[in-house]
Amino acid sequence: MAKSTEADWVARAADDVIAEAERRAPGAKIVCASGISPSGPIHLGNLREIMVPHLIADEIKSRGVDCEHILSWDDYDRLRKVPAGQPAEFAEHIGRPLTSVPDPSGAYASWSDHFKAPFRAALAALGVEVREISQTEQYTSGAYREQILLAMRERHRIDEVLGRYRTKKAKAAEAGEGAAEDDEGGAGSAYYPYKPYCGVCTRDLTRVTAYDDATTELTYVCECGHTETVRLSEHNSGKLVWKVDWPMRWAYEGVTFESGGVDHSSPGSSFTVGGQLVREIFGGLPPVYLPYSFVGISGMAKMSSSKGGVPTAEDALRIMEPQLLRWLYARRQPKQAFNISFDQEISRTYDEWDALERKIADGSAAPVDAAVHGRAARTALGELPVTPRKLPFRTLASVVDITTGDDEQTLRILRDFTIEDPIASLDETRPRLDKAETWVNTHVEDEQRTRVRTEPDKETLDSLGDSDREALRLLLDGLSDHWSLDGLTTLVYAVPKLQAGLDADAKPTPELKAAQRSFFALLYQLLVGRDTGPRLPTLLLAVGEQRVRELLAAG
Repeated sequence: MAKSTEADWVARAADDVIAEAERRAPGAKIVCASGISPSGPIHLGNLREIMVPHLIADEIKSRGVDCEHILSWDDYDRLRKVPAGQPAEFAEHIGRPLTSVPDPSGAYASWSDHFKAPFRAALAALGVEVREISQTEQYTSGAYREQILLAMRERHRIDEVLGRYRTKKAKAAEAGEGAAEDDEGGAGSAYYPYKPYCGVCTRDLTRVTAYDDATTELTYVCECGHTETVRLSEHNSGKLVWKVDWPMRWAYEGVTFESGGVDHSSPGSSFTVGGQLVREIFGGLPPVYLPYSFVGISGMAKMSSSKGGVPTAEDALRIMEPQLLRWLYARRQPKQAFNISFDQEISRTYDEWDALERKIADGSAAPVDAAVHGRAARTALGELPVTPRKLPFRTLASVVDITTGDDEQTLRILRDFTIEDPIASLDETRPRLDKAETWVNTHVEDEQRTRVRTEPDKETLDSLGDSDREALRLLLDGLSDHWSLDGLTTLVYAVPKLQAGLDADAKPTPELKAAQRSFFALLYQLLVGRDTGPRLPTLLLAVGEQRVRELLAAG
């Protein structure tokens, strides 16, 4: 397979993965892996765990190479603390597997299913194809039995590897890697890489006290007071500790590529230790690996589902077209942190995407930008659904803000925006129109909503000086001849120029810009009672010519 000539990071990573796969096992299926713990809302930082392998796997598939993307649900992890918004009694479930914790809403079979469901829907909308693997099912079915028995037989060697990094314990614990659990038994105590769930209280508040390699008999005590001896060759209620579990799965699934957060990628971290364990214990190789940085929201710090209230992929897709969201992840190298805007900047994000699409259409896009656009717009399975008529997001948002979602009024206004080729129905502007409406209703503060005056502001109109009265007259005189988006744009900027004795196309000066700002503020005050608002041409079209005349007619 020839290497890609494109310079984008996805193509380069795919080249590396294919080369490594050919070195390991020529012709074998390539496996790209992701892992997510459904312990809380699966936020946009977690989505990068999926999108990095997805983009690389999809590129590999598009080259005709057999490739699979697996998503391991770490749903056999313990519940660590009472989730935000839950009653204190929920603490009784701390230490139980996420699949054994009930969903308080009663809508799903378990706590983990509650968070899996919306994420699955988001992945489908994004065109992300994965094979899901439940770690609960894997462990409780005995799928990992031989790997667990091997780890227990080699526990002293595992302990030796971990011991090389025990000076990193505090740092790893801060990174949330469960170092205290992984290092249990160090510093002279017996070490066991397996953690059973208690047969009575079903929590993992247990400690292994003895293990016999010959019989596989394992004895544990639990904080609840229960003591039990089980045969590990038959026991299916427990799991390997994290730093052993991860490399075990690399070998078991034959993982060729995986990405992980930078907190798992530092010296002495999970990936470093795992790389040694997979070679020395499980007879496998570590995957080609790309660490990824954090994803923030409009300047927020690193997102953490433990803090609650962080936006999820589902939240983003309510206001963003799937191609746009894919593009945000595809255009940045994994090592680059980036922010996703849910505030007013979302209009700028849409504008950037639309500008790229225009360049793609006229052939002026740089090769790298064209490659990134292709990864956002389609997958190896085909094109993602698109909005037929892509009007600017900021325009749609302004219109639905003013009309409060009234379809008849919205259609009237949008036809004025598309006067040369008017839209036939609002369906042509969906789903972007619906996403703009959702954004206005959920992310624009009430005081920022546009409320067009129902009656003229007589007090302000009566107090106007001759210059302001002349400006309004010039605007009203030109309305009919300029009633289009481009026409009104020209008109509102031309009025202060004409007042200054200049041509309508005169270049602006600092003094002229100040006059324009003053004129715009007057129009906003008379139309919506504020000094600012939607772009004036958009606002004028939305209000309608007759009503504009009524609100701006000076006595």
